[in-house]
Amino acid sequence: MRALKGLEDAISVSVVDPYRDEDGWQFTPEKEGCTRDHVHDADYLRELYVRADPDVTCRVTVPVLWDTDEDTIVNNESKEIMRMLDTEFDEVADHTVDLYPDGYREEVDRIIDEIYEPINNGVYRAGFATEQEPYDEAVDELFSALTHWDDVLADQRYLAGDRLTEADIAMFTTLVRFDNVYHTHFMCNVQYIREFDNLWPYLRDIYQTPGVGETVNMDHITEHYYTTHPDVNPHRIIARGPALNFDAPHDRDELAGEPPAALVSSAKR
Repeated sequence: MRALKGLEDAISVSVVDPYRDEDGWQFTPEKEGCTRDHVHDADYLRELYVRADPDVTCRVTVPVLWDTDEDTIVNNESKEIMRMLDTEFDEVADHTVDLYPDGYREEVDRIIDEIYEPINNGVYRAGFATEQEPYDEAVDELFSALTHWDDVLADQRYLAGDRLTEADIAMFTTLVRFDNVYHTHFMCNVQYIREFDNLWPYLRDIYQTPGVGETVNMDHITEHYYTTHPDVNPHRIIARGPALNFDAPHDRDELAGEPPAALVSSAKR
């Protein structure tokens, strides 16, 4: 969302180490793709949580939206941060992109809510299940929902119709990890995303939207998941594949709709 809105100059990003041990998220700038904490040069993310609230008792999670003026955490919930970046920073955004447009908002909210439990959270419900019945229930709901949206996308380019919206970003973050991580690591192995007729080209379409693909670091994704859940993968062996080509042609532009004009013109420049 930060890239789609063109907020890179207004909002910096500090990238933690994808490996999280018992001490929590760490800043390791010497590691490829990671950075130091650009705000306070902390060694661990928990230090920033304590700085924001010395009595903090919540889990230390990412992402974190930090207010440099007030010197505190604004939010640490990804869906809410996505909405904030989309709707509250237009004055400092380089792109006139609106992914929560009038006339679509009710539908966007409905879709985000509808995909969260079976898909966004469903992979975790399956992967962290400790009994067969809840695992089976999560997997059934997950692939029922994926099949539903695969059918929806047969006749429309985006989840809410002919416009790229926040709903697509919410779906993308799960789909882009699916074949490399969730299918194997979380035992969501009924079907690969690349085996769906419409979800696979849809995923490539979103990935190829100017600004999106550059934010995906599959090495970080795979390292994090395969090394950070010892109850699921006690030997922390990182699965090798698959080697997906997210840049392959998708033909989704034959359907009505296209990425926001500001993104297309920016990519051409």
